[in-house]
Amino acid sequence: MSGLLEQTTLRREAEAALTAAVGHLRDLQSPEGWWKGELETNITMEAEDLLLRAFLGIADPEITRKTAKWIRSKQLEDGTWAIFHGGPSDLSATIEAYVALRLAGDATDAPHMRAAAQFVRDRGGVERARVFTKIWLSLFGLWSWDHVPAMPPELIFLPRWFPLNLYDFACWARQTVAALTVVSAYRPVRPIGIAIDELRVGGPPLHRRKITDPWGRAFLRLDRVLHRYERRPVRRLREAALARMERWILERQEADGGWGGIQPPWVYSIMALSLRGYALDHPAIEKALRGLEGFTITEGDVRRLEACQSPVWDTALAVVALGDAGALPSDPAIARAAGWLLGEEVGHRGDWAIRRPEIPTGGWAFEFANDWYPDIDDTTEVALALRRAEASPALDAAVARGVEWTIGMRSKDGAWGAFDADNVRALVRRLPFCDFGEVIDPPSADVTAHVVEMLAHEGRADDPITREAVDWLLREQEPEGSWFGRWGANHLYGTGAVVPALVAARVPREHAAVRRAVAWLENVQNLDGGWGEDLRSYQTRRWRGVGASTPSQTAWALLALHAAGERSDAVRRGVAWLVDNQLPDGTWDEPYFTGTGFPGDFYINYHLYRLVFPVTALGRLVRGEML
Repeated sequence: MSGLLEQTTLRREAEAALTAAVGHLRDLQSPEGWWKGELETNITMEAEDLLLRAFLGIADPEITRKTAKWIRSKQLEDGTWAIFHGGPSDLSATIEAYVALRLAGDATDAPHMRAAAQFVRDRGGVERARVFTKIWLSLFGLWSWDHVPAMPPELIFLPRWFPLNLYDFACWARQTVAALTVVSAYRPVRPIGIAIDELRVGGPPLHRRKITDPWGRAFLRLDRVLHRYERRPVRRLREAALARMERWILERQEADGGWGGIQPPWVYSIMALSLRGYALDHPAIEKALRGLEGFTITEGDVRRLEACQSPVWDTALAVVALGDAGALPSDPAIARAAGWLLGEEVGHRGDWAIRRPEIPTGGWAFEFANDWYPDIDDTTEVALALRRAEASPALDAAVARGVEWTIGMRSKDGAWGAFDADNVRALVRRLPFCDFGEVIDPPSADVTAHVVEMLAHEGRADDPITREAVDWLLREQEPEGSWFGRWGANHLYGTGAVVPALVAARVPREHAAVRRAVAWLENVQNLDGGWGEDLRSYQTRRWRGVGASTPSQTAWALLALHAAGERSDAVRRGVAWLVDNQLPDGTWDEPYFTGTGFPGDFYINYHLYRLVFPVTALGRLVRGEML
């Protein structure tokens, strides 16, 4: 009897938690119908903003003061900076923060600056920083352009079939590389009145250190050849390349003034156009700088920046969550969101059409303004969300276009990447220039799972395309039972996406792959009942499924267990963790980063994840009477 009483109590507590969370989620919806949580990354965003302003000559003392205060607030006790909450000290982030604080007037002998400089020296000095960091330093004469890997603008002339052409790069890297070829061709140096000799140890640059593998040595030789060419480029060819690259960049500027809705190509494109002679009052520059201000968050006396904004993604997730919690298609919140999402459909033929010219337009992007780069992940989630709203001819037609566009973006192996089809030429990763994160977009389990789930809900579970994708997912399962998560941390995210997709596609819950996944989730559950996975799992196997419990990761595990039909103690303990850790306002606290930009290099804390995923999980469990 006591067990039944405990179960009844937990169900009531879960229902109350769900009600409170739904109320909070509804309160966050904008009058226009969208949701958008803050997209938190790391202090390189703020440091590079100050450096950009110094480069353009538009530094503002008050902006500098508030931004520097934010950067200092994120410094760890040992004087360093990390790239995610609870993570280890990061060399390049620490260097960029240090230089930004020097710009803000912090003295080199201040205790917090001495500690940072000592860490940099202990880690091999500025010589071991990533290429992006060295480019920023080179802009101000703090590093030599001779020691930055070469990437000439003549890259624009390589045909699309030729290795290392511009379209071999993933879309996020493509736009960044395009702008940086212009910047590096000019090799600008604009002194800012500081030196960083205290960060040097005198070793060779990281990309020039001894390399043993054949491809590495080949690319090192290529880099030396390109550096010789950079000293005496063919003048007419160089000018033609710069002009073509300039047109390429301008063509891809979005309505909000940005490029792809993300920070790296945005700031580098501004610098590239500036070097091409565009004044600050030129419409393209003016619009770009104005757009960046929309990514700024000022709270009290500190200022920080988002690297990107995710309204389409957040809105789709919120609609799915409300639907799972019991909201009807006629619900005004669902109707407003659906109307807004329909208005965000992409009708432009972007870079994706280079490899898939025969596919009609369709789909959705991640951001408010990004017509060049719709993505498969957002498209699948929006389609699932729109099916929670009242049907209409316009809605049905938009979803149909999204489904057909997604199917057309399938890669040759039967799976899906995020933005492009067959963007898998791994040779690009070997370029000395490309040490800043993932630069290609191969198919991944999480994106493919979302496609499978969408196709199943569209009544296409038995379609050969869906069955081939299911087979691909089954082959991708790790021996211990999990799946890799490309865009979320990490095996909890992958597993939380794949198991519901497999079950939706009519893979039996008794299937060995599903049972292995359940066993893995139960094995990695924390003693407190929740689940968590540290971002170091991208580099070290022992971190897989290991980390402090978080609301979003606990919800992902519960979503997989729910799909698998589990009514186990693991489920009850996970729900109890969510109930016990809910805040009085109905949401949850989640300082840990559970989103991924580049595995191993760039991570994200989506502030809405802590709410939408618990609502989804609790909604499915409560309404499915699985507690």
